[in-house]
Amino acid sequence: MDLRTPLKQITGIGPSLLYRLGRLNLNTVEDLIYHFPYRYDDFSNTTSALEAQIGQTVTLQGEIWSIQNIFTRSRKIITKAVFNDGTSPIELTWFNSSWLTKQIQTGDRLQLSGKISKYKNKLSIIAPKWEKLSADLQTPQPTGAPGLHTGRLVPVYPETEGLSSKWLRTKIDKLLPQVLSGIQDPLPDQIRDKMLPLTEAIQQVHFPKDWKEVEKARERLGFDELFYVSLATQKARAEWSKKPLIKPLKIKRSDIKDFISKLPFKLTSAQEKVLKDILDDLKENQPMNRLVQGEVGSGKTVVAAVITYLVCKNNLRTLFMAPTEILAFQHYDTLNKLLSPFGVKVGIYTGSKKFTSSVIARNVATKQSSNSNGKIATLPSVARNDNGKIPNIIVGTHALLSEKLNIPNVGLIIVDEQQRFGVGQRTLLRSKAEIPHFLTMTATPIPRTVALTLYGDLDMSVIDELPKGRQMVRTYVVPEKRRADSYKFIAKKIGAGDQVYIITPLIEASETLTSVKAAKVEFDKLKKVFPDLQLDLLHGKMKGSEKAKTIENFRSGQTDILVSTSVVEVGVDNPNATIIIIEGAERFGLAQLHQLRGRVGRGTKESFCFLYTSNSSSDEQNRLKFLETTFDGLKLAELDLKIRGSGQIFGTAQSGRFEFKIASFSNLTLLEKTKHEAEKLLAKDPALDKYPLLKAKLQDITSGVMPD
Repeated sequence: MDLRTPLKQITGIGPSLLYRLGRLNLNTVEDLIYHFPYRYDDFSNTTSALEAQIGQTVTLQGEIWSIQNIFTRSRKIITKAVFNDGTSPIELTWFNSSWLTKQIQTGDRLQLSGKISKYKNKLSIIAPKWEKLSADLQTPQPTGAPGLHTGRLVPVYPETEGLSSKWLRTKIDKLLPQVLSGIQDPLPDQIRDKMLPLTEAIQQVHFPKDWKEVEKARERLGFDELFYVSLATQKARAEWSKKPLIKPLKIKRSDIKDFISKLPFKLTSAQEKVLKDILDDLKENQPMNRLVQGEVGSGKTVVAAVITYLVCKNNLRTLFMAPTEILAFQHYDTLNKLLSPFGVKVGIYTGSKKFTSSVIARNVATKQSSNSNGKIATLPSVARNDNGKIPNIIVGTHALLSEKLNIPNVGLIIVDEQQRFGVGQRTLLRSKAEIPHFLTMTATPIPRTVALTLYGDLDMSVIDELPKGRQMVRTYVVPEKRRADSYKFIAKKIGAGDQVYIITPLIEASETLTSVKAAKVEFDKLKKVFPDLQLDLLHGKMKGSEKAKTIENFRSGQTDILVSTSVVEVGVDNPNATIIIIEGAERFGLAQLHQLRGRVGRGTKESFCFLYTSNSSSDEQNRLKFLETTFDGLKLAELDLKIRGSGQIFGTAQSGRFEFKIASFSNLTLLEKTKHEAEKLLAKDPALDKYPLLKAKLQDITSGVMPD
């Protein structure tokens, strides 16, 4: 067995477990070993029942005197046991765990951990963690002994339904000793010698003896993750600077003036500044490599349209990639409207013939998204429009990465929501052109320190101003007792012609997250609350054609209320939508909530955002209340970084380029340290030829293509 061994080859892991492990992206032994705990239960306080304080979390050793399942009047099952550690009997209670009577028998000696309470004058522990004592611990131990699940700092892992931390803990404990000695540390000696050895860090992060070991292990593993990011971005920047010189684009001031004068609105000063940055790049003989960051609705696509027009005037083409079909078609519509008056042909390529055809048919029928001759330039299977010619601009999803797609004369590549793509995807897209100019865009607010680490290979511009006329969305954290009032408010607004989004964290109800709202369940409930209104449902598991039809119905006013997951975060634009309700708001980061809020206030009507939360803690309430008074996405992102760490800014896949399991961008000291070490190393050996393990590691983590 080694790190590359597939988990399906491990004894005791069958198809059912493999499926569940796959949901956590755990496919090999290495994946499992690098599946780190996100917190620890402190069960290290071993004592006796007689000495334990009420409300204290303790670990006890003793014997089960009795255990049985009890059926309540509501037909729920409660498992009751009497446990004695030699100093006092304690009543143990578990809910919905009838199977425990098969695993625990009267007379069994257990070590268990939990919070001591008192019920009807009897000592009690609700839902204790437990494990049977091994043979050498069958006699009473006055001071207790650390087990795997009790009596220590117990690791708690990211879980999925049917796969508990207890199972993960047991399996990792069994596999780790078999592969630990085979783990090679890719860091150079001059860096490694100053740090905790990698094998020790992995051992200690899973099974620490104390909090000091947790801290040291996480610092070493967090350093590795940030170091690889810094190294990759700095190496990419150095390699980009070596690109062969190219012929600067011919930029005529008259072309720019002509295009901007025909826009249906005036550019903001921020848009003009960013446009100047990009034009300066295009006039150089070095390929542009720039990131444009801007709020939702700040007008990044309009800036992109100006650039694509100028590239077209130089007889070159543009590839424009978006992370989802919804966003791709939104950009397709926008670019068509802006560019068709100038005879610029825009095509779309999603790799979904059926989706492409159905959307085109509908758009022709509604006379939307057409070019100057009333026909749609499409790419159903090859890069050709209806006249057999290749469009000037091709908008698409990951399908643009297809080997079948061979577009000549590509001079510009644009990637929207760049943080959702991996480095491998960017590299593949760049291969579509000989030496392309490269422009990436994001609406996700990223604090400057973080951006310099994640995107150190890119020049940066920020559109920090919203167009005039954009509404300030009135935002409120709504207590549950006011839900009925908010529904009345919604009905009144819809009666006046407005439309509403209702966002939920989940698609379907979860057995483990019973209090978290799910779109399908809420959709059924809300149809009863608003029987006279037209409701529709949108989520990521729907087919592309279904999503397109749902969005089009909402845009055209056929739908009053759209119940959706956060799939509407980008790419859905309906100026008539004036209210957004976000259920389970505590499950979203402030930056993401701010982006969701950006779905409304896009027209001239007064708009509202209502935040519902089942978390009544004062800290969570205060966090959400920042949204009531703060409308600067960057400030909200920085606040989230301090409160919740980087994971809440960048989502499950973090930056979209690497998956951070340990590192936190709030640790600015470690961030600066890794950046400095990467700079020193690349200064001595830019190609990393002296460090083959590190070079291989870097290639491995930057070559993966992340799914949509």
